[in-house]
Amino acid sequence: MSNTIYAQSSGKMISGVVKDASNEVLPGSTVRLLQAIDSAMVAGDVTDGNGKFQFVNLQNNSYLLAITSLGQKEFVSVPLTISDVQNTIVLPAIILLPAKSVELKEVTVKAKKPLIEQDIDKTIVNVESMISSATSNTMEVLEKTPGISIGSSGEISLNGKSGVMVLIDGRSTYMSGQDLAAYLKSLPGGLLDKIELIDNPSAKYDAAGNAVINIRLKKNRAGGFTGSVSMGLTQGKYARNNDALNLNYSQKKVNVFANLGYNYEKNYALDIYDRRFYDASSKLISTVNLVNDQVYKNKGLNGNFGLDFAATSKTTLGLIVNLNRTNRNGIFEYESKNYNVDRMLELAGSGSTVGGDKRTNTGLNLNMLHKFNTSGRELSADVNYLHYVNKGNQMLQNLTFNRNESLINRTDFVYLTPSNINIYTAKADYVHPLKNKGKIEAGFKSSLINNDNVFDFYNLKDGTQVIDNGNSNHFKYQENINAVYLNGQKSWKRFGAQLGLRVENTQIEGNQLGNEEVAGVKFTKNYTGFFPSAFVSYKLDDNGKNTFVLMAVRRISRPNYQLLNPFVFQRDQYTYSSGNPDINPQYQNRLELKYQHKQILNMGLSYNKFTNTILPATLIVDSIFLNRPDNIKGGYMLLLNTSVNSQVTKWWYTNTTLRLSRIGIRGVSQGASLDFNTNIARLELNNYFTLSKTVSAEFGGYYASRDFVAQAVTKGMYILNASIQKRIWDGKGSIRISANDIFHSWVYHNKSISLFQSEYFQTNETNTQRIGVAFTYRFGKDTFARKRRHNDNASDDEKGRL
Repeated sequence: MSNTIYAQSSGKMISGVVKDASNEVLPGSTVRLLQAIDSAMVAGDVTDGNGKFQFVNLQNNSYLLAITSLGQKEFVSVPLTISDVQNTIVLPAIILLPAKSVELKEVTVKAKKPLIEQDIDKTIVNVESMISSATSNTMEVLEKTPGISIGSSGEISLNGKSGVMVLIDGRSTYMSGQDLAAYLKSLPGGLLDKIELIDNPSAKYDAAGNAVINIRLKKNRAGGFTGSVSMGLTQGKYARNNDALNLNYSQKKVNVFANLGYNYEKNYALDIYDRRFYDASSKLISTVNLVNDQVYKNKGLNGNFGLDFAATSKTTLGLIVNLNRTNRNGIFEYESKNYNVDRMLELAGSGSTVGGDKRTNTGLNLNMLHKFNTSGRELSADVNYLHYVNKGNQMLQNLTFNRNESLINRTDFVYLTPSNINIYTAKADYVHPLKNKGKIEAGFKSSLINNDNVFDFYNLKDGTQVIDNGNSNHFKYQENINAVYLNGQKSWKRFGAQLGLRVENTQIEGNQLGNEEVAGVKFTKNYTGFFPSAFVSYKLDDNGKNTFVLMAVRRISRPNYQLLNPFVFQRDQYTYSSGNPDINPQYQNRLELKYQHKQILNMGLSYNKFTNTILPATLIVDSIFLNRPDNIKGGYMLLLNTSVNSQVTKWWYTNTTLRLSRIGIRGVSQGASLDFNTNIARLELNNYFTLSKTVSAEFGGYYASRDFVAQAVTKGMYILNASIQKRIWDGKGSIRISANDIFHSWVYHNKSISLFQSEYFQTNETNTQRIGVAFTYRFGKDTFARKRRHNDNASDDEKGRL
């Protein structure tokens, strides 16, 4: 039953709030507005965090409301009539009853989420709708997510934007590069709920990173005891499995949830280099051929435990504990041949590295949410403590032979690289709604990072380890960032605006401790940045089917902690890497125009200007390549991004994304001028088929034209993936089969640019061609809705930089 209340309004509107049988609001419920005469759909909405929905700018007609929510019976209203006399209907609370008498398969159909949901400010990818997620780890799920690209070294980009900030449930992992890649590979895809892609973060978000990818773990919002389990096994050259268990129990004021995951992976990486060296007149003087072959094993255990407690009707307290433990070990072998100008062999070499690392990551979060009223005025606060411990060790051997294959040199040494990192963060956010669709947000955030890294170098002599202080390093790093922000939003009939300003102060202290042979070095940095953001939207029609958004943002990319450590690490006799304590942050200004047509078409044209660009530069020292980060003058990117979602037939849904860009860099590296421009194209095709009530399938591919990263250009390549799913046991379970990189075509072919009197050609491949099978099962009985969604906590929006 429903009643009507009459009110004065300039527009014709129907609004209300949805609650469960316990009088708790139901955010995320689907509300459809139908014509009463034939039940044709007029518009759709999803209830907000307070359970509210609203349909505006309606025509004179009789309507029905159809409301569905997971674990609840469907609600259909009596006819609601909008006319010139009765132009506004504000409904009393609509109570949904538990779906005790509804068959599970009916609930499953109604609760099914689309793979992709487009909002003006972000794109939401529902991972459960991705069939291959159960056989994949999180890194592979990201690779198959429209808009996301993964580089050969694990670097992640979103819609052509590199330097992406990756969050887990709104919290930073404080990892980057290979560390972040290893962590994401240890998370089974069965733990994931959805992925939020945010191209242009507002002032509420941390200013670091060119874009934001927020990975949400599963937290069942239904009440009672519920859960799901998934087990996936894939086979390529080597086998791998990903297993996940998700549990949730909700009763009255208490909600408890847990995510458990286990991952085992064996993989390989094969790199083939052809390096050429020239004199000042560009005449070839020598060549080095190098083959690197690496095989490694990785085991990961993950636990995410949480508790929500409704202390009062307006205040909810929460606790989250994260545990992650990984054990990685393997062997790296190489062979090298050094030729003179006449292609005569001068030297040959071989070597190996045996070792690994053990990582133990622990996180603790305390959070609070207080709602002052039902209009959206609220205060949230939380604190985090993260403790990362890494114990790494590597034993290296290098052998050098002359042209007669006689051994002329042998070196054996050991790296011991323990690290200990403590991270403390605190954050508070206040939201104050205003009249006539306005809102003000304000908040602060403070973070303190203590990073203690030891890199001990030992020579092996007759089986005895002898410390080499000249090649050893002990680096301590402390960083404190304090930020405040103010953000305002206002909506009119067709116009909308949002203006924000974030101010961040960064204080850094680095200390390279000395020893008997190396003098200690300290450095400090203190800088303040202002990061404005502005968004203006305009609806071309009353129903908001066509919308333009113009936005401008300023962002910062701080160097990863390890990039500041000057320790020199050897990969093989011809390849080294080190950090640079003199490196400074990179800044970016972006102007973008976006257009959205319903959920069908999303387009964005942006211009990005980079200053003080951080470049992973390659320095040439004799025949050795030293990879060391540096700042160059800058660069630019002009990007056109187009995404089309189409329901071709009732059983065929497709998503197509095309990115066209013009990219250039400017600067100098080791005396060589960097002035490079190129055109880049990316095409993603994803097809989703509903073959029957219980069978569905996916088939998709990705094509990348030439690209460049740092001082290397990559040739074009493509990948094809396919999956099929059979639902069993009335939809509670499923069996999934997937095939990745069907033709093993995802192989990198790189060529260097702008190196000092040298160049190289590289081929890189890994175990991307795989076939997998997975089993998933949902269990439990839903009774009533969970009290709330957990808000982002104090580590929200931090860029992982370990």
